[in-house]
Amino acid sequence: MRVVIAEDSVLLREGLVRLIEAAGLAVVGTAGDVAELNDLLGRVEADVVVLDVRMPPTFTDEGIRAALTLQRRDPPLPVLVLSQYVEERYASELLSRGTGGIGYLLKDRVADVEQFLDSLRRVAAGGTVLDPEVVAQLMVRRKASPIDRLTPRELETLSLMAEGRSNSAIAAGLHISESAVAKNVNNIFTKFDLSPADTDHRRVLAVLQFINK
Repeated sequence: MRVVIAEDSVLLREGLVRLIEAAGLAVVGTAGDVAELNDLLGRVEADVVVLDVRMPPTFTDEGIRAALTLQRRDPPLPVLVLSQYVEERYASELLSRGTGGIGYLLKDRVADVEQFLDSLRRVAAGGTVLDPEVVAQLMVRRKASPIDRLTPRELETLSLMAEGRSNSAIAAGLHISESAVAKNVNNIFTKFDLSPADTDHRRVLAVLQFINK
Protein backbone atom coordinates (compact mmCIF):
# COMPACT_ATOMS: atom_id res chain seq x y z
CA MET A 1 0.00 0.00 0.00
CA ARG A 2 1.34 3.41 -1.03
CA VAL A 3 0.76 6.24 1.45
CA VAL A 4 1.12 10.01 1.11
CA ILE A 5 1.24 12.14 4.28
CA ALA A 6 0.20 15.82 4.35
CA GLU A 7 0.95 17.32 7.77
CA ASP A 8 2.54 20.70 8.59
CA SER A 9 4.05 19.55 11.90
CA VAL A 10 7.47 18.12 11.04
CA LEU A 11 7.56 16.11 14.26
CA LEU A 12 4.20 14.41 13.68
CA ARG A 13 4.89 13.98 9.96
CA GLU A 14 8.16 12.17 10.57
CA GLY A 15 6.56 10.12 13.34
CA LEU A 16 3.83 8.99 10.96
CA VAL A 17 6.42 8.05 8.35
CA ARG A 18 8.31 5.84 10.78
CA LEU A 19 5.14 4.27 12.17
CA ILE A 20 3.71 3.46 8.74
CA GLU A 21 6.97 2.17 7.28
CA ALA A 22 7.57 0.02 10.38
CA ALA A 23 4.29 -1.71 9.52
CA GLY A 24 5.67 -2.66 6.11
CA LEU A 25 3.76 -0.01 4.16
CA ALA A 26 5.35 2.40 1.70
CA VAL A 27 5.32 6.16 2.29
CA VAL A 28 5.79 7.49 -1.24
CA GLY A 29 5.89 11.16 -0.27
CA THR A 30 5.17 13.83 2.34
CA ALA A 31 3.89 17.41 2.13
CA GLY A 32 3.67 20.34 4.53
CA ASP A 33 0.78 22.15 2.87
CA VAL A 34 -1.91 21.63 0.25
CA ALA A 35 0.16 23.10 -2.59
CA GLU A 36 2.94 20.61 -1.90
CA LEU A 37 0.36 17.82 -1.65
CA ASN A 38 -1.16 18.64 -5.04
CA ASP A 39 2.29 18.78 -6.63
CA LEU A 40 3.25 15.47 -5.02
CA LEU A 41 0.10 13.71 -6.17
CA GLY A 42 0.85 14.83 -9.71
CA ARG A 43 4.14 12.93 -9.54
CA VAL A 44 3.46 9.77 -7.52
CA GLU A 45 0.82 7.06 -7.36
CA ALA A 46 -0.91 6.81 -3.98
CA ASP A 47 -3.46 4.40 -2.52
CA VAL A 48 -4.38 6.58 0.47
CA VAL A 49 -3.60 10.06 1.83
CA VAL A 50 -3.19 10.87 5.53
CA LEU A 51 -4.20 14.51 5.79
CA ASP A 52 -4.22 17.11 8.58
CA VAL A 53 -7.57 18.90 8.86
CA ARG A 54 -5.94 22.33 9.46
CA MET A 55 -3.01 23.32 7.25
CA PRO A 56 -1.14 26.46 6.13
CA PRO A 57 -1.62 29.24 5.35
CA THR A 58 -4.76 29.96 7.41
CA PHE A 59 -4.96 26.73 9.45
CA THR A 60 -8.75 26.65 9.07
CA ASP A 61 -10.27 24.28 6.51
CA GLU A 62 -7.51 23.76 3.94
CA GLY A 63 -7.20 20.09 4.78
CA ILE A 64 -10.95 19.45 4.56
CA ARG A 65 -11.22 21.22 1.21
CA ALA A 66 -8.29 19.17 -0.07
CA ALA A 67 -9.94 15.96 1.16
CA LEU A 68 -13.19 16.84 -0.62
CA THR A 69 -11.25 17.48 -3.82
CA LEU A 70 -9.59 14.07 -3.54
CA GLN A 71 -13.00 12.48 -3.02
CA ARG A 72 -14.23 14.06 -6.26
CA ARG A 73 -11.49 12.41 -8.28
CA ASP A 74 -12.40 9.67 -10.72
CA PRO A 75 -11.79 7.27 -9.10
CA PRO A 76 -11.81 8.93 -5.65
CA LEU A 77 -8.56 8.81 -3.69
CA PRO A 78 -9.08 7.44 -0.15
CA VAL A 79 -8.30 9.95 2.60
CA LEU A 80 -7.75 9.54 6.33
CA VAL A 81 -8.16 12.96 7.97
CA LEU A 82 -6.49 13.69 11.31
CA SER A 83 -7.81 16.41 13.62
CA GLN A 84 -6.62 17.85 16.93
CA TYR A 85 -10.19 18.35 18.14
CA VAL A 86 -13.67 16.97 17.40
CA GLU A 87 -15.12 19.08 14.58
CA GLU A 88 -18.49 17.57 13.78
CA ARG A 89 -19.24 19.82 10.80
CA TYR A 90 -16.09 18.66 9.04
CA ALA A 91 -16.84 15.01 9.76
CA SER A 92 -20.38 15.39 8.40
CA GLU A 93 -19.14 17.22 5.31
CA LEU A 94 -16.60 14.53 4.53
CA LEU A 95 -19.08 11.69 4.91
CA SER A 96 -21.99 13.38 3.14
CA ARG A 97 -20.88 12.10 -0.28
CA GLY A 98 -21.28 8.52 0.91
CA THR A 99 -18.51 7.25 -1.35
CA GLY A 100 -16.46 5.37 1.24
CA GLY A 101 -12.69 5.51 1.37
CA ILE A 102 -12.82 8.22 4.00
CA GLY A 103 -11.82 8.42 7.65
CA TYR A 104 -11.86 11.05 10.39
CA LEU A 105 -9.73 10.42 13.48
CA LEU A 106 -8.41 12.48 16.35
CA LYS A 107 -4.63 12.74 16.36
CA ASP A 108 -4.55 11.09 19.78
CA ARG A 109 -5.58 7.84 18.06
CA VAL A 110 -2.16 7.65 16.39
CA ALA A 111 -0.75 6.65 19.79
CA ASP A 112 -2.74 3.40 19.50
CA VAL A 113 -0.60 2.11 16.66
CA GLU A 114 -2.64 -0.99 15.83
CA GLN A 115 -5.92 0.94 15.81
CA PHE A 116 -4.44 3.65 13.61
CA LEU A 117 -2.96 1.18 11.13
CA ASP A 118 -6.22 -0.78 11.05
CA SER A 119 -8.10 2.45 10.28
CA LEU A 120 -5.61 3.35 7.56
CA ARG A 121 -5.98 -0.04 5.89
CA ARG A 122 -9.78 0.05 6.06
CA VAL A 123 -9.93 3.52 4.50
CA ALA A 124 -7.50 2.49 1.75
CA ALA A 125 -9.76 -0.50 1.04
CA GLY A 126 -12.76 1.80 0.55
CA GLY A 127 -14.18 1.67 4.06
CA THR A 128 -15.41 4.45 6.33
CA VAL A 129 -13.85 5.19 9.72
CA LEU A 130 -15.27 7.70 12.20
CA ASP A 131 -13.61 8.58 15.50
CA PRO A 132 -15.55 7.29 18.54
CA GLU A 133 -15.43 10.76 20.12
CA VAL A 134 -17.21 12.22 17.11
CA VAL A 135 -19.79 9.45 17.30
CA ALA A 136 -20.35 10.16 21.01
CA GLN A 137 -20.86 13.90 20.50
CA LEU A 138 -23.22 13.38 17.60
CA MET A 139 -25.27 10.99 19.72
CA VAL A 140 -25.65 13.62 22.44
CA ARG A 141 -26.63 16.42 20.06
CA ARG A 142 -28.92 14.57 17.68
CA LYS A 143 -32.59 15.58 17.46
CA ALA A 144 -35.65 13.33 17.21
CA SER A 145 -35.19 11.04 14.24
CA PRO A 146 -35.62 7.42 13.10
CA ILE A 147 -32.67 6.71 15.39
CA ASP A 148 -35.05 7.09 18.31
CA ARG A 149 -36.78 3.90 17.13
CA LEU A 150 -33.63 1.83 17.62
CA THR A 151 -33.15 -0.44 20.61
CA PRO A 152 -30.06 0.16 22.81
CA ARG A 153 -28.30 -2.82 21.18
CA GLU A 154 -29.15 -1.59 17.68
CA LEU A 155 -27.82 1.84 18.61
CA GLU A 156 -24.57 0.28 19.84
CA THR A 157 -24.35 -1.63 16.57
CA LEU A 158 -24.92 1.55 14.54
CA SER A 159 -22.31 3.41 16.58
CA LEU A 160 -19.72 0.75 15.74
CA MET A 161 -20.84 0.78 12.09
CA ALA A 162 -20.08 4.52 12.12
CA GLU A 163 -16.53 3.66 13.19
CA GLY A 164 -16.23 1.49 10.07
CA ARG A 165 -16.41 -1.86 11.90
CA SER A 166 -17.34 -5.05 10.06
CA ASN A 167 -20.02 -7.39 11.40
CA SER A 168 -17.37 -9.70 12.83
CA ALA A 169 -15.61 -6.80 14.58
CA ILE A 170 -18.93 -5.55 15.96
CA ALA A 171 -19.72 -9.03 17.25
CA ALA A 172 -16.37 -9.19 19.03
CA GLY A 173 -16.81 -5.71 20.49
CA LEU A 174 -20.32 -6.38 21.80
CA HIS A 175 -19.62 -10.02 22.75
CA ILE A 176 -22.51 -11.33 20.67
CA SER A 177 -22.76 -13.64 17.67
CA GLU A 178 -22.35 -12.46 14.08
CA SER A 179 -25.89 -13.62 13.36
CA ALA A 180 -27.15 -11.32 16.14
CA VAL A 181 -25.19 -8.46 14.60
CA ALA A 182 -26.65 -9.21 11.17
CA LYS A 183 -30.14 -9.15 12.69
CA ASN A 184 -29.44 -5.79 14.34
CA VAL A 185 -28.09 -4.36 11.07
CA ASN A 186 -31.15 -5.52 9.13
CA ASN A 187 -33.41 -4.01 11.80
CA ILE A 188 -31.56 -0.71 11.43
CA PHE A 189 -32.05 -0.77 7.66
CA THR A 190 -35.75 -1.48 8.12
CA LYS A 191 -36.29 1.29 10.68
CA PHE A 192 -34.41 3.74 8.44
CA ASP A 193 -36.48 2.68 5.40
CA LEU A 194 -33.33 1.65 3.54
CA SER A 195 -34.47 -0.85 0.92
CA PRO A 196 -31.94 -3.05 -0.90
CA ALA A 197 -30.61 -1.45 -4.10
CA ASP A 198 -27.69 -2.23 -6.37
CA THR A 199 -26.49 1.38 -6.38
CA ASP A 200 -26.79 2.15 -2.66
CA HIS A 201 -24.37 1.27 0.09
CA ARG A 202 -26.88 0.86 2.92
CA ARG A 203 -24.28 0.80 5.69
CA VAL A 204 -22.97 4.20 4.57
CA LEU A 205 -26.51 5.59 4.20
CA ALA A 206 -27.39 4.40 7.71
CA VAL A 207 -24.28 6.03 9.14
CA LEU A 208 -25.09 9.26 7.30
CA GLN A 209 -28.54 9.34 8.91
CA PHE A 210 -26.82 8.74 12.24
CA ILE A 211 -24.30 11.60 11.98
CA ASN A 212 -26.64 14.11 10.36
CA LYS A 213 -29.28 14.04 13.12
